[in-house]
Amino acid sequence: MRMMSQAVDATRIPELQEVVRAALSAAVAAGASAAEADASLQQGLSATVRLGEIETIEYQRDRGLGITVYFGHRKGSASTADLSAAAVLETAQKACAIARFTALDPCAGLADPALLARDIPQLELDYPWEISPDQAAALALRCESAGRAVDTRISNSEGGSVSTQRAVRVYGNTNDFLAGHTSSSHSISCVLLAADQRGMQRDYWYSTARDPLDLDVAEHIGQRAGERAVRRLGARRLTTRTAPVLFAPEVARGLFGHFVAAMRGGSQYRKASFLLGAAGQQVFPGFVQLQERPHLPKGLASSPFDGEGVATRDRALVTDGIAQGYVLSSYSARKLGLQSTGNAGGLHNLLVAPSRAGLDQAGLLREMGTGLLVTELMGQGVNGVTGDYSRGASGFWIEGGELAFPVEEVTVAGNLKDMFTRIAAIGNDIDERSGIRTGSVLVDGLTIAGE
Repeated sequence: MRMMSQAVDATRIPELQEVVRAALSAAVAAGASAAEADASLQQGLSATVRLGEIETIEYQRDRGLGITVYFGHRKGSASTADLSAAAVLETAQKACAIARFTALDPCAGLADPALLARDIPQLELDYPWEISPDQAAALALRCESAGRAVDTRISNSEGGSVSTQRAVRVYGNTNDFLAGHTSSSHSISCVLLAADQRGMQRDYWYSTARDPLDLDVAEHIGQRAGERAVRRLGARRLTTRTAPVLFAPEVARGLFGHFVAAMRGGSQYRKASFLLGAAGQQVFPGFVQLQERPHLPKGLASSPFDGEGVATRDRALVTDGIAQGYVLSSYSARKLGLQSTGNAGGLHNLLVAPSRAGLDQAGLLREMGTGLLVTELMGQGVNGVTGDYSRGASGFWIEGGELAFPVEEVTVAGNLKDMFTRIAAIGNDIDERSGIRTGSVLVDGLTIAGE
């Protein structure tokens, strides 16, 4: 194998392919009937400032190789951060040694060769950001400074940050699959604190994108963080009640994340899902449409193939409120007697359609009339087996479709299965800063626990 260069870009793909080939050859030479390997390189820079001073400048470089081997239906895995020829050989041999002692599992094995990605689409996932540490720090300072200038009540800061990362990944297996691609991720963020005689409040804002040209202006991010912190001043608790709840887009995506988790093959075959056997059933109201779009150019969760080399494809996950199928890897598909959906490693860009055109968050507030707008959720109070949902929340109490006062230290509770059926509307204020793209979500009749 050739000596590795230092760049993390498309020129590294042939080198990583050589590493993967060597790993597969070593596994077969050690007696494996099948093998797969995944090699990756990552490189990043981040700058953080606080109160007008540079706090940290960090460089990050990672590399790794994971090898999984099969002796019939016995499986063994090993990994290393050393990509030298000797380390690759040793790692493959360790995986083989492990496989010889594992139990037989008839569902273990490589992905079906017929499902592998043979035509690799170009998805525009890699955009370098030629930014120096000094430039990154200066940008973070501009972001934080703009936020601190919003209001005299902004008393402190948790900092402004700028981050840039690039990665190269190559996956291969002994079913004659070998492919790789590059990707990038860039972000700017700011966290600020506001204080008055009634107390202190914290809030944030951020922008993230594959292409640095798609990032929001640093000053806008800081200003938004400052405005959000100030408007939370004077927050109060509510008495316990039942009321409509509008989840802002940045927290609404979590609701659909819980749906995806419940529909994963692992949750289904382990019988650890509140939506057990839900494929073909009405899970949401008839207006809810969820689409997976793996090939969106510049998409934050776009990918030409999944973690097993299976081709990713557009699919409807929910049509007219009816769940169309599960989220499956090869293993979970075999456990369920089904076929992989190309989701080893997760879902690729879930798009949640608005319930009707022209319905923005202001329109949803008017439609709700009186209730709670949730802008932040805290805690992990979600039971994936029963669907019980109870999370700390903060936001704003709404009266007459308008913000009445900020709210803190309340708990929003219900059961996800029931909450899904109670979705009354979905807005067009779509947040694209995630692999789940959704607008605000209005849910009727949730318990709000307070004083």
